[in-house]
Amino acid sequence: MAETYAGEFYCVKCKEKREAEGDVVVSESGRRMAKAVCPVCGTKLNRILGKA
Repeated sequence: MAETYAGEFYCVKCKEKREAEGDVVVSESGRRMAKAVCPVCGTKLNRILGKA
């Protein structure tokens, strides 16, 4: 089962913090990142969580 993250993301298009739920992935550099979609405008959201 994939790990999920529910919390605040910053939407660059709306320029506001939004509450969203997304999947946790590991980037090429080894950092954990949460990826979600803005509930208002539909833009992709990213949040760096820390090293895996």
